[in-house]
Amino acid sequence: MWKWECEGRPKGVIVIVHGALEHHGRYGWLIEMWRQNGFNVVMGDLPGQGMTSRAKRGHISSFAEYTNEISDWVNAAYQFDVPVFLLGHSMGGLIVTRYLQEEKPELAGVILSSPLFKMKHVPPKHVNMMSHGLNTMTPSLKFDSGITVDMSTRNEEVRAFDKEDTLFVRKVSVRWYREVIQAMKIVAAGPGEIPDIPHLIMQAGDDKLVDSSAVRLFTKKIDVSELQYKEWPELYHEIFNEPEREDVFRYAIDFVHNRLRALGFIIEK
Repeated sequence: MWKWECEGRPKGVIVIVHGALEHHGRYGWLIEMWRQNGFNVVMGDLPGQGMTSRAKRGHISSFAEYTNEISDWVNAAYQFDVPVFLLGHSMGGLIVTRYLQEEKPELAGVILSSPLFKMKHVPPKHVNMMSHGLNTMTPSLKFDSGITVDMSTRNEEVRAFDKEDTLFVRKVSVRWYREVIQAMKIVAAGPGEIPDIPHLIMQAGDDKLVDSSAVRLFTKKIDVSELQYKEWPELYHEIFNEPEREDVFRYAIDFVHNRLRALGFIIEK
């Protein structure tokens, strides 16, 4: 876990949860944008990814490893004694949602970026059936994820970085796959279990990885008193990496500023 502090008294803390296969190093631009606008940032690498144990790259024993990890990050953010926001991208959005279902934390708001509530491309039925048996016999067996950097973003600079990135996970385990599938099922079945925390959900309009229909369905079922849904036409999956990312960031920070005003904080322009 790492902490990046802004200059002076922070307006709040943004806890960022990255997606599958990636790591915190791909969020340098976003972290700096939050810092420049008066926010501290807390972020780490999820288990089996980034700079965590290479022996378990692309593997988890249980999805609880993820939710337990971000619980630690949120507790670290509380120590700044300012409002805390959770921002989850892709699988990070799935993890954040499962965490909310289980823990009911005190948060000023939640931002979900192209959350992984349903995969756009799934293995053939016979492979999916085989994964049940392999999950019992050889859960750490790994296979190629099938995800390429060109599916994630149109940003050529980011694409070039990813192709040389040695921390990027290329293979995932059978157990990882089964745990993610199960987590998606639980989220789909229980949007009503999420506490009444204001949500901003932003979805890529041309997402090659996430089925956006599942995200839209989730927004109809979630029972919170404040919900904003924004779909970004033509943007690929990683909306905070797309060429239009400054527009995406402005939309996100407007949501955060509005939440702070609602809580009685004065936001200077």
